[in-house]
Amino acid sequence: MLLLRTVFLRLLSTLITLLGVAIIVFFVIRVVPGNPIAMMLPPGATDADIARLEAFYGLDKPIIEQFFIWLQGVLQGDFGTSISLHQPVIELVLGRLPATLELSIMALAIAVLIGGTLALTGTRFRGTKTEATIDVTNGMALSIPDFLWGLLLILLFGVLVPVFHISGRVSPSLDLPFTTDFYLFESILRLQFTIFADLVAHMFMPALALAIPLAAIIAQLLKQSLKETMHLDYVTLSRTKGYGENHVITREALPNAILPTLTLVGVQFTFLIGGTVIIERLFSYEGLGNMAIDAVINRDLPLIQGIVIVFALIFTAVNLAVDLTYAMLNPRLRHA
Repeated sequence: MLLLRTVFLRLLSTLITLLGVAIIVFFVIRVVPGNPIAMMLPPGATDADIARLEAFYGLDKPIIEQFFIWLQGVLQGDFGTSISLHQPVIELVLGRLPATLELSIMALAIAVLIGGTLALTGTRFRGTKTEATIDVTNGMALSIPDFLWGLLLILLFGVLVPVFHISGRVSPSLDLPFTTDFYLFESILRLQFTIFADLVAHMFMPALALAIPLAAIIAQLLKQSLKETMHLDYVTLSRTKGYGENHVITREALPNAILPTLTLVGVQFTFLIGGTVIIERLFSYEGLGNMAIDAVINRDLPLIQGIVIVFALIFTAVNLAVDLTYAMLNPRLRHA
């Protein structure tokens, strides 16, 4: 019963959060100066042309009425029509979302791989120059934001040593036989390894730029957890049985030490998705973040609202999953 109560409270909190985001986004973007209808019409457009389009998009109604009409549509899955692209917002968002999710998942995988390797290496060689070097590297990785890492990677591996693509999601010359927008996953399922390699070559650098700061955070937390676990009695007992240090770290200490890191990874994944907005623009990657910036530039109100709501939905869903996992693993948190 306590777990069900916790689930209910978390779901209620999630719904309230989403409603708050919807209210803030709707009213904030409407106080920004500029008429989006006037921006989409040619210079010779008359006031009658502007009034006709405002009526079409419902912008001639009182703002409170606009909000409830928009909210009612959202609850029915209708996010309106894009002012600049003249297509349903939901179709545009769902068309770009897979690219952003694939990029985020690849970035997360790279961050876990790099961060985990650094943590295990630092623990194995604790007290040596190797650990000190890893600590300095982590500090550098954290002190530089992801978009600056992106610029450095473009300079290094896109200009000086051009081994990766620095723009786009896939080469235009390739014929894509896919039925979904999850190109990377579908290329694996269809055994299209040429397309898969091309997708990875385009995605690797933006994913690496996103992954570097997160890898440093994972390395620091996991190494600290491993150090604390290495002093526990059951780990000491393993050493007395004659097991090697590598076995003690990976088989005995790691299973317990990794739990806080797994929670961190879940929470940081939401920030990773948010970071794609700038990184996608930097690499001209055709994802939802890149579309969001275009929508802001064009002051495309329905598209901005739709993208923000989808981002908020992803954030709250991931946080909800993390909270519920915590509640199931730790009974004390069910009362929180």
